[in-house]
Amino acid sequence: MTGSGNISTGTSTPPDRGPATSIWEVARAAGVSHQTVSRVINGKPHVKAETRALVLATIEELRFTPNRAAQALAGGPVRSVTVLTADTAAYGYASALRGIEEAARTVGFTVGISVLEPDAVLGAQEVIERLSGGRAAIVIAFEAAGTRALAALPPDYPVVGVVERPAAGHASDGRPQVWIDDREAASRATRHLLGLGHRSVHYLSIPSSTQVLSQRTQGWQDALTAAGRPVPPLRSAGWTPRSGYLAARELVADREVTAILAGNDDLALGVLRAAREAGRDVPGNLSVIGFDDAPQSAYLAPALTSVRLDFEGLGRAGFGLLHNLVDPQSAPVPSTWAEPELILRESSGPAPR
Repeated sequence: MTGSGNISTGTSTPPDRGPATSIWEVARAAGVSHQTVSRVINGKPHVKAETRALVLATIEELRFTPNRAAQALAGGPVRSVTVLTADTAAYGYASALRGIEEAARTVGFTVGISVLEPDAVLGAQEVIERLSGGRAAIVIAFEAAGTRALAALPPDYPVVGVVERPAAGHASDGRPQVWIDDREAASRATRHLLGLGHRSVHYLSIPSSTQVLSQRTQGWQDALTAAGRPVPPLRSAGWTPRSGYLAARELVADREVTAILAGNDDLALGVLRAAREAGRDVPGNLSVIGFDDAPQSAYLAPALTSVRLDFEGLGRAGFGLLHNLVDPQSAPVPSTWAEPELILRESSGPAPR
């Protein structure tokens, strides 16, 4: 059986239908797996004659030209990776991207970026179509959109997640993942403030990547509970200085509040502004600690005490895992990153007498 004699297509290709751009589109139209399409394209055996004829007819109908991605799916080398991320400008995201790109460049990989809309809920096919025909992906899943995209990709797809530390009891579905222990880092920052004599520490949280409390939030709670100190109500903010400013205005007006831990340095910047407007002296009667240690933190007035996280190293480690997935015989890419470190500057000090 040859050609498309047993395929009922009805009419010729509609004039307004553009050519298919990936084997996933061909697979969806033919009702077969993308692995089957790849085997047909590359003349591999173990494909039924009827199925082969169907796939060839669909390729002709959709005017599909096999590309580098199809060859990679047939067993050829993968030399590109697409990074899925909800942000390319925020410090943690941008630094992780830089680490991925640097590691990829050392072994001749190209890097593409696809930005996820914050409220996007995508199915597997929609996520795959964002990969520009590539085969391998890294998902930066520091928030909900990235977490959903990571979960949507098929289990056998070569993908690595750069994630918030998984909560206890929450499995990763077997997907390779890298993370920084920011739960312990938040606990350490909170213990530092308690050690300076503050009765308690208030926390402004960034959004969680899941429906549970973020790991930074839990680390803050861990330290207060272990010390037998009161756990103030959690105050949720966003990612920006403005959201930190708005969330902190009521807080800094209360003179009983003497220590604030912010979920990132941008929130801490907003806290410093709100404190100034409220007539609070930092660190005289209010201590503020940020998170991430963005470059501008050392040059604020007062300079911001912050938890330094090695996002670049995390990105390099994420690519190292992916490289091992797609080319297990290759030399390993360095995959280590520095432990979180509390960088002491001017914005934190002893509790007021």
